[in-house]
Amino acid sequence: MISSGWSLCVDDLTKVYRRGTVANDSVCLRVEPGEVYGLLGPNGAGKSTLVKQVIGLLRPTSGRITLGGRDLVADPAAARRLCSYLPQAQMPIESLRSLEAIELTGRIRGGGRNPVRRRARELLDALDLGEWERTTGARLSGGVRRLVGFAMVTVWPGRVVILDEPTNDVDPLRRRLLWDEVRRLAGDGAAIVLVTHNVLEAEKAVDRLAIIDRGRLLAEGTPSALKDGKDRLRLQVMLRPGREDPAPEPFVLGSVRTGHTLVATVGSQDAGAAIAWAQRLVDVGHAEEYALTATTLEDAYIRLTGAAALDDPGARS
Repeated sequence: MISSGWSLCVDDLTKVYRRGTVANDSVCLRVEPGEVYGLLGPNGAGKSTLVKQVIGLLRPTSGRITLGGRDLVADPAAARRLCSYLPQAQMPIESLRSLEAIELTGRIRGGGRNPVRRRARELLDALDLGEWERTTGARLSGGVRRLVGFAMVTVWPGRVVILDEPTNDVDPLRRRLLWDEVRRLAGDGAAIVLVTHNVLEAEKAVDRLAIIDRGRLLAEGTPSALKDGKDRLRLQVMLRPGREDPAPEPFVLGSVRTGHTLVATVGSQDAGAAIAWAQRLVDVGHAEEYALTATTLEDAYIRLTGAAALDDPGARS
């Protein structure tokens, strides 16, 4: 059984910048060892500010951050020692070979030479990176370099591992390998914090998540618990280019348009009426196709933030 003594606790955390911008507003959350916890929200929501306070790079205006009985606000050095962090930007390893970069990071974090070398080899194999182990960072593709950065962070991980958009530029096959490694880290007792605006990945990868916008925690729970509920359905209508939004029907509970796609929420009792409406839009040439499915985490995200998921090309930035 994984001990809960190393829970990451954020209590009533507020960060206000000098010009009065409130980046975090009374945020409270708890991440348990062995858990993959998502921070989901649009750009500028306050996710990065929250993470920088956890790892000791920013000091909160008020509130507490504790890990294993240690006060990370009072002791930022402990925060940097106990937390591993993969930033959204690429690691600066232009002149280092992949294996060198991974081993060097593990040694800096306190690992012994032989255990670090063993673990580095395991990660290269697990992520299918063996052919690039002697390639310098300057010659790596963005996706491979991202995976090398992940290996640098996890070769000798802290009690908390924070991953900011870890799959950026990574190909689909190696994404699956990366998520396998994330699960393995959690199984070994690390608390994993996944920072993302990718709703689809969050729904598949996390145990629990918090939806954050404008500095406030809007909702928290499992992906299933945050969905709109069993009595609602998602109607997705692909509109023809240049067409305006169709006139709303009384059974539409809410809708948002992303590019040429209109996503509406309808009650399950109105499924027949929703299909008939969508089919009429196709018949008159206003739409190209439609689909009626169960609600997703994206629907909850839209409902709470008023924005479409940011992994969609037409969504706001």
